[in-house]
Amino acid sequence: MAIAACLNAPARLKKLMTEFRYELLATDGKARLGRIHTAHGVIDTPAFMPVGTAATVKGMLPENVADTGAQILLGNTYHLMLRPGAERIARLGGLHKFMNWDKPILTDSGGYQVMSLSKLRKITEDGVTFKSHIDGRKFALSPERSMEIQHLLGSTITMAFDECTPFPATEQQAADSMRMSMRWAKRSKDAFVNREGYALYGIQQGSVFENLRRESSEKLTELDLPGHSVGGLAVGEGQQIMFDTLDFCVDMLPANKPRYLMGVGKPSDLVGAVMRGIDQFDCVLPTRSGRNAQGFTHRGTLNLKNGRHRDDDRPLDDQCNCPACTKYSRAYLHHLIKAGEILGAVLLTWHNLAYYQDLMADMREAIAEGRMDAFARDFHAAQEGGDIDPMPIIED
Repeated sequence: MAIAACLNAPARLKKLMTEFRYELLATDGKARLGRIHTAHGVIDTPAFMPVGTAATVKGMLPENVADTGAQILLGNTYHLMLRPGAERIARLGGLHKFMNWDKPILTDSGGYQVMSLSKLRKITEDGVTFKSHIDGRKFALSPERSMEIQHLLGSTITMAFDECTPFPATEQQAADSMRMSMRWAKRSKDAFVNREGYALYGIQQGSVFENLRRESSEKLTELDLPGHSVGGLAVGEGQQIMFDTLDFCVDMLPANKPRYLMGVGKPSDLVGAVMRGIDQFDCVLPTRSGRNAQGFTHRGTLNLKNGRHRDDDRPLDDQCNCPACTKYSRAYLHHLIKAGEILGAVLLTWHNLAYYQDLMADMREAIAEGRMDAFARDFHAAQEGGDIDPMPIIED
């Protein structure tokens, strides 16, 4: 028996290395330090996932995104099915090869875009029909088609097809939307192609109603999916309502599986949600803000269009090691933005992504050392303290 066990050990080790699983390493209050094992590598959590909607993180090379510390990217089913098409990406070797990213990729199911295209779509029990925002062509998206598209893309983590309940919604509207999403979740699971190291996440819905969030969680738990997300937040309800909802809905999800808060958020959102038990995040904010002259720093958010920076030879953030902060001055970044140069958007995007990854790494360290409360206090104090004093302006 001992000899047989030794002979089988390599096979068991290989399975552990390739199966999709969540490893909880430490907790501090509700904050969790963990690790997600996937077919495309490990994700240290809490983790922030940069958004690569159309198979690219805007303005960044994939290797530069990885250099910031990112271990997983998000792609979008809706946008990729419209252009260049899921079948084409599959013929070209899958999304990882197509965009030159060998780490995990999570793909949104298309549910959020369905909500945002309210004037262009029709929802039935079967799914959604809608017109392309690009050329007006008519498309149909169902749980089965969403699973097929994400399989063709080769997504490491596939999201169940859902309807993202808008805010505000009445309790009845939220209930009807959530229950249809739960029926779609069952259809998504039935259509999902199981492979070693890949996963399907369910999406908890129910708007801001505790009873509906509980019902949704119970139905998802019955499906026994490898991971879960909290959907239907960051849709206009504001931070306090979001936090109030997270206070009761996160603990409804299984503790032995990763928890993903979709579409969030600002740095303060991330800190507050981690303290409420969230493991994964995604948001366009760091990249979109970078393209609009905003930089996230340890002292708050700065507007590089502001003339106060034009004679400032200091770095954007002296605690950051990204190229924008180690090689260029605030004055140069301000000049690039005012001149409309592409490099300005690239450098601020790079910086913002690095800042977000540094923030997640700092929180992982704080959880490991049992000082998450102190970290949060220091974080908020620094953000509220404001920017360094401006340099004198020299008028030419």
